[in-house]
Amino acid sequence: LKDPRRFVELGARIPAGVLLEGPPGTGKTLLAKAVAGEAGVPFYSISGSDFVEMFVGVGASRVRDLFETAKKNAPAIIFIDEIDAVGRQRGAGMGGGHDEREQTLNQLLVEMDGFDGNEGVIVIAATNRSDVLDPALLRPGRFDRQILVGRPDVKGREAILRVHARNKPLSDDVDLKVVAQQTPGFAGADLENVLNEAALVAARRNKKKIDASDIDEAEDRVIAGPAKKDRVINKREREMVAYHEAGHTIVGLVLSRARVVHKVTIIPRGRAGGYMIALPKEDQFLMTKEDMFEQIVGLLGGRTAEEIIFGVQSTGASNDFEQATALARSMVTEYGMSDKLGPVQYEGNHQVFVGRDYGQTKAYSEQVAFEIDQEVRKILMDAHQKAHEIIEEHRAQHKLIAEKLLEHETLDAKAIKSLFEEGKMPEGTESSEYPSEKAQTFEEAKRALEEKDAEKQAAEKHSEDAPSNDFDQQLEDVRRNSESQPTDQENKDDNA
Repeated sequence: LKDPRRFVELGARIPAGVLLEGPPGTGKTLLAKAVAGEAGVPFYSISGSDFVEMFVGVGASRVRDLFETAKKNAPAIIFIDEIDAVGRQRGAGMGGGHDEREQTLNQLLVEMDGFDGNEGVIVIAATNRSDVLDPALLRPGRFDRQILVGRPDVKGREAILRVHARNKPLSDDVDLKVVAQQTPGFAGADLENVLNEAALVAARRNKKKIDASDIDEAEDRVIAGPAKKDRVINKREREMVAYHEAGHTIVGLVLSRARVVHKVTIIPRGRAGGYMIALPKEDQFLMTKEDMFEQIVGLLGGRTAEEIIFGVQSTGASNDFEQATALARSMVTEYGMSDKLGPVQYEGNHQVFVGRDYGQTKAYSEQVAFEIDQEVRKILMDAHQKAHEIIEEHRAQHKLIAEKLLEHETLDAKAIKSLFEEGKMPEGTESSEYPSEKAQTFEEAKRALEEKDAEKQAAEKHSEDAPSNDFDQQLEDVRRNSESQPTDQENKDDNA
């Protein structure tokens, strides 16, 4: 756009469009804004949903007007955010009749690469659902470049954190490189949210700077939600949660080839009564069959511990089963990791799109579907057996970690490693100056309510004894002064 002659002299055709695709929060819209600032040309921005309104023909008319304005001011850039709102596959509607969105898409296709050229106009679009876009929109000549804006790696996360930490005072114990290592899979928006939450936590704690404990609490809030300090937990449930999370921890410590246990807590947050965080040793772009199986074993460690210690099965493992089953099914149907079914992909990894999937039958028979279910069940049962063997073998360490969880409620990586290898807490372990809001036992909750009622009654009694308002207070002061001062007759008597 700055110097198009160099490209024209070589017979090059300037790309007509660029499609930015990737998960939410990775900076697609921000990247388009940066391009607009660097190019120094007119920039026209619109959202995909702005084209379609209640009147027929408005969408196509707006597309024509937008491109006409851009051509008059060429070279120019048109940015369409969330293009999947208007660029979905045609013919995917569930009902008959006229589809206004399809007419808008047809006009967009014509303007981008139709009979009349649009030299000097480049279209940039952003979406996180490129799998539902119309194929005609994605062909060369319309969107020549399809750029994946994925989640950042550890170096990218550190750079993003440094950008968002510019206006935030950080204490000396905060290492953004460590924070980047503790946040795998976080997008740019997630990282900004972590630092913002850390600033809010530090402000509530009346601090002048954000320290490591604030960022640790902020990570927990972003991952699992705020701590539920008012949730009342009876003693047996608290013990079950502690042994459940200790089961996850023991399996994670033994099967530590790709992931390391970072933290375990029994403080309830969101829908979870507790959780264990295991982080990859380094950013993984490929996972082996063994890595996925170890992850499934770790997910089943909590339920296995409940069965071994208490001989019961609780509802606390429902999310573990959901994740484990999804992993096992993807191993069989997507990645060809089943010896029985072989290297065949039976299901794609695309998201559901009713318009495209409606009316399509599965590409495999009922017999194969039955065998898929058998293979998924076999993987889960093998993982359950493996978790059982690990916890039985390390029964003493499992009990110790559960007991320390009941005592301290949260254990970090250093404490977990010391308990597993040495059988004791590391030296200098103290309760945090600002602990996360702790879960209350029934007795603690009852005592807190009684104290609160007593304070309320004392405040009400004080308000009854006190004057009702400032005017009453002034009258009371005048009355007391008049009583304390001698009258003129008393002064005469004294002088006599």
